[in-house]
Amino acid sequence: MNLTPGESNVTGGAVSSRDAFVMAFGKNVIVVLFGITINYINATMVHTFNKHHIFKINPRFILFIHLVVNDMIQLTTSISLFVFTYTFHTIYVYFCCLLILPAIFTTQNTPLNLAFMAAECYIAVCIPLRYNSICTVKRTYIVIGIIWTLSSLSVLPDVVILLATQPLQFLNSRVFCNRDIVFRSTYSLKKRDASHILFLVVVWLTLFYTYFRILFVAKAAKADAKKARNTIMLHGFQVLLCMMVYVQPMLIAVLTYFLPGSLAAINFALFIINQILPRFVNPVVYGFRDKTFRKYIKRYLCIVNCHGAHLRK
Repeated sequence: MNLTPGESNVTGGAVSSRDAFVMAFGKNVIVVLFGITINYINATMVHTFNKHHIFKINPRFILFIHLVVNDMIQLTTSISLFVFTYTFHTIYVYFCCLLILPAIFTTQNTPLNLAFMAAECYIAVCIPLRYNSICTVKRTYIVIGIIWTLSSLSVLPDVVILLATQPLQFLNSRVFCNRDIVFRSTYSLKKRDASHILFLVVVWLTLFYTYFRILFVAKAAKADAKKARNTIMLHGFQVLLCMMVYVQPMLIAVLTYFLPGSLAAINFALFIINQILPRFVNPVVYGFRDKTFRKYIKRYLCIVNCHGAHLRK
């Protein structure tokens, strides 16, 4: 969620003064419809998780449902920010912080959550005899706490720097709601880039190691290696989408250089790719593809459809 200085545009869905009303309305309708659809699917998964005890004692499903809830918060806050920037053009700094902080937290939580899910999968496949002693429900919730702590440590210092360096009048001023506009200190910008690089390196190293180890074990055990490779490719694609947020500022600079005058279109496309598409892929890769979870979701959907058919009669 970054702003290119000097432009009336917020990255990932920014408002551009050159957007015609029809274009602006169309963008907002697309984004809101995406958000409602994905959040409905995610809410169904959360309901399924809460209804069946089998999921609550499985670390894999606990991490998955945390990812789902995290995505719901991320979509709600980022889409609200999208709509507000188009509707009001500028909003008060203190209100912007209420939207942008949870959006940043949850956006950065996603790759970290995926890294821990990869580690859990690695333990299940590569060292199954120690799985029950390593992956417990208590430790899973500790891991979730670690995820939020790491994300907080990358953002909360920006709040401290803001309060220490900016006058109180700035909190009551109106700005384009964007991380680089609100947290505009040079220290905040440098810290943001450093934290993104650190997360990028750590998460990718974790994913490469765990996924290739899983693939080698599957081959050695004469398991269905093709299925394992397909799963790894799907996970890798989904993680790549989620982690593009770490290189978003550099990507915007490159695309703007080669496509001058297209900043509004670039920002909207990156918002869809970075903020919405990964949240659409998550339920498919980690929910519907899982046999156990899919079985219970089918039961729930069958109950809903049968009940609806009974009412129509």
